Amino acid sequence: MNTPAHAAVSMIDAYRQAVHDKDVAAFMDLYDPDVRVFDTWAAWSYEGAASWRKAVEIWFSSLGDERVRVTADDVRVAGGPTLLVLSAVVTYAGLAADGRELRAMQNRLTWALAQRGASWKIVHEHTSAPIATDHATVILTRDDAAG
Repeated sequence: MNTPAHAAVSMIDAYRQAVHDKDVAAFMDLYDPDVRVFDTWAAWSYEGAASWRKAVEIWFSSLGDERVRVTADDVRVAGGPTLLVLSAVVTYAGLAADGRELRAMQNRLTWALAQRGASWKIVHEHTSAPIATDHATVILTRDDAAG
């Protein structure tokens, strides 16, 4: 069944593959030209695909021989038929050239997806991680007991 919710979840698969392959073109094809990205790292926001592309190019090139495995849990999709919101907890695992997991971290991810012709595009992305109140450090691993 090709429902809008199914299409949104399919975007996670395309995102996962593009990140693993370090394929900037495939990654950026998921985004609308006028996307606004509130990323966890480095900048307050990225306005437009050209700005976001530069950050993605830096990320992918910084990986060297490593790859990143992306998994998404607790995926929720709401809205439709031409505008969707997807939220998930995403794990980014750094993999050595031989496939060994070197490290992992988690982010909270929210996408606003708009239908553009026959495809869907990310028009807004927001990633975040909570900050521990007792020592003001970012928490990059979800405590499953806390949800």
